[in-house]
Amino acid sequence: MANLKLTDIAKVYGGKVEVLKHINLDIKQGELIVFVGPSGCGKSTLLRMIAGLEKISEGKLEIDGQVVNDVPPAQRGIAMVFQSYALYPHMTVRDNMAFSLKIAKKSKSEIDTAVNKAAKILQLEDYLDRLPKALSGGQRQRVAIGRAIVRDPKVYLFDEPLSNLDAALRVATRLEIAQLKESMPESTMIYVTHDQVEAMTLADRIVVLANKGIAQVGSPLDLYEKPDNEFVAQFIGSPSMNLIPGEIIATGAQTRVKLDGEGEAISAIPTTDADMGKQVNVGVRPEDLTIAAAGEPAIIDGTVNIIEALGEVTLLYFMPERGQDPITAKLHGIHSGIRGTTIRLSADPTKVHLFYEGLSMRPKD
Repeated sequence: MANLKLTDIAKVYGGKVEVLKHINLDIKQGELIVFVGPSGCGKSTLLRMIAGLEKISEGKLEIDGQVVNDVPPAQRGIAMVFQSYALYPHMTVRDNMAFSLKIAKKSKSEIDTAVNKAAKILQLEDYLDRLPKALSGGQRQRVAIGRAIVRDPKVYLFDEPLSNLDAALRVATRLEIAQLKESMPESTMIYVTHDQVEAMTLADRIVVLANKGIAQVGSPLDLYEKPDNEFVAQFIGSPSMNLIPGEIIATGAQTRVKLDGEGEAISAIPTTDADMGKQVNVGVRPEDLTIAAAGEPAIIDGTVNIIEALGEVTLLYFMPERGQDPITAKLHGIHSGIRGTTIRLSADPTKVHLFYEGLSMRPKD
């Protein structure tokens, strides 16, 4: 198993099109790291550079202290699971999983041991003699993962492995990948996805990519509770964080912000006299909004325009007349008959974020 270090990595196509720049990242042995970001942010490109399938334009990639920029993919000790299963349709599950070992001229006993071990981990023992066409999508993806396991690599790379599955299979296979990581605690894994639910549930740490670089790195809950910038604040969490413009009107241990329109927010983020009058964005997650008590300052005081009753929760949508983006609230339980009514919502000051010029005003830990 391996440690990886990426130092000032960049990717440029044709000498002109810059896709990634200044990527600096340390990945420790045994971590499951998830690269997440919007389409086109370069997450799959970065994964392919680690695999050796894309040339590194600038910077240095080290695996266990060895620079591998010019090392061929087959010699990096890496196994990759692709978005498409890429199984050989005429081969059984056993032969698909054994193929790379046969190419490497391993003995029959070594191959059988490796295939049987992987099949047991992935619960494929009853399917070893089936062809891929006789398997479900989730089972085919497990075979693709098994093909990586038999190689006993230093690093596992997953490139959006669940994107071809339907919703139910995606959940089931995600749980299987989590169990796989539990059964292989020393294995280093890097996983690419655009699905933040996969990122939040699987990752030890998440790397959020945006604007050709890294927007933030941290544990799932760190990114959820302490976003460094507005992009991460809105990208992590569903529905996304509400951002409401306003002006700081009181500073100190708590900060009071007069919002555009009638609302007012109190944040536990401390500020100084130098912050007085700053134009900021107040960030509050939909699930942190609650019905305001009498006399309590309200972040939202408006009419509910649209509701989505999901049973466990009810989503409320406010369409402000003052030109702001729609504001979303997520209330627990069923709230029938609330559409068209006027309600007041507030939030605990510890849940109210402040962003100035796109960056969080929260003091660094």
